[in-house]
Amino acid sequence: MPAVTAGDARIGIAGLDDVLGGGLERARTFLVEGSPGTGKTTIAMQFLITGAALDERCLYVTLSETEDELRTTGRAHGWDLAGIDVYELVPPENLLDEEQQQSLLYSSDLELGETTRRIFEAFERTRPERVVIDSLSEIRLLAQSSLRYRRQILALKHYFARSGATVLMLDDLTTDSNDKTVHSVAHGVIRLEELAPDYGAERRRLRVIKYRGRRFRGGYHDSTIATGGVQVFPRLISAEHKVDFTRDVVTTDTEELNSLLGGGIARGSSVLVLGPAGTGKTLLTLTFIKTAVARGERAAMFVFDEEVGLLVQRALALDIDLAAMVAAGQLTLEQVDAAELTPGEFSARVRHCVEQHGAQTVVVDSLNGYQTSMPGEQALVLHLHELLQYLNRRGATTFLTVAQHGLVGDMSTPVDVTYLADTVVLLRYFEALGQVRRAISVVKKRTGSHENSIREYQIGARGVSLGEPLVGFQGILRGVPELLGQPTLLAREEA
Repeated sequence: MPAVTAGDARIGIAGLDDVLGGGLERARTFLVEGSPGTGKTTIAMQFLITGAALDERCLYVTLSETEDELRTTGRAHGWDLAGIDVYELVPPENLLDEEQQQSLLYSSDLELGETTRRIFEAFERTRPERVVIDSLSEIRLLAQSSLRYRRQILALKHYFARSGATVLMLDDLTTDSNDKTVHSVAHGVIRLEELAPDYGAERRRLRVIKYRGRRFRGGYHDSTIATGGVQVFPRLISAEHKVDFTRDVVTTDTEELNSLLGGGIARGSSVLVLGPAGTGKTLLTLTFIKTAVARGERAAMFVFDEEVGLLVQRALALDIDLAAMVAAGQLTLEQVDAAELTPGEFSARVRHCVEQHGAQTVVVDSLNGYQTSMPGEQALVLHLHELLQYLNRRGATTFLTVAQHGLVGDMSTPVDVTYLADTVVLLRYFEALGQVRRAISVVKKRTGSHENSIREYQIGARGVSLGEPLVGFQGILRGVPELLGQPTLLAREEA
């Protein structure tokens, strides 16, 4: 984790300040670049609003937007920009004269010099401690060459540095996205990006490309633009969140299930529930939520695939009142739209439930829905690895469900994460005596021993009930068992 430096000019976006190790070093020049719509102006306004709240003088020099447009954008976020001087740098009157524009006497040198002079005049009038210049594209066009552009940026940098101002320069990359002139001049560079998936809302992310003399969080970090400003979700690093806790055994109120699990599940471990659609994966995880709440603990459940109202109704039929748990503050139940939510924002929601609400049992239902919010399978495994390690180190017991493709016979899993989970519970359909029945088994448990048997289970008004181990059968996990010797009696159907 980067060390937080005191005295930095904080941007006022908690996640971004965290990524930067505290904020922007004072009396330095920084670059925020990105295509239009990525949130540069919004970040710049939040930077100045934070400074104004600290009674610092702030100046916004705009070369591309009008002051009215800026203040309208501010009002859309609930800001009035009080305490911020906005200087709208419009072309001089003689630039609007068609004859002057075509005159050989009025060269780009004069136009560039006029622009720079007026920026300095606005600075001298205000003597601000925080400055935003929006945007460099206009200056690049006036400079006409990379050499003159670099000299102009260096002149601005040295002028502001002597004055002790912290400067944020914006570049919309509309003229030359490959021009890295400012990268070598700026003290730090933040790149904003916007991705457009085939379906769903656009995805935004940022990366700190450079920060001289400062350790920062590398890699990409998800971000969003909402009413109230830009939000940044730092990439989750599980090693930073380890706490001390007792790894006791978490049990359920079903003796047969406890026996199958070798006595229960170790606190702070992860459980993967695999099975085809309809085998009761979600209802099995609700059993653990019910027992956790009965112990006086708090739980959190994130539902990707099912409408929450329907889930509450289904659980009530099994004597599990989720609505009452939510009302009592014992359960956080959230509907997750994978098409709208970024992986970083989802991790932030999980962290909030664990750190702010004290959730000790976390259910993610299901990974199939979670996968749709990932750019690819490898990204899913990496995100999931950090998330499970984080929950493990915080002492939270995690339950994940995965719907396998198929009903009986050979099954396929959309993404193989069995090696990440500490315990793997396998649910299966099998056919016997002209009926479709369900079987449950534990195929892996890192934290201790478990039953190697396969048990039949039923879902009824009392929840999930397990029968005796199925002996005398072979091929149950394939779906069509063969009778070998004297079989165990199968469970009777509940009335």
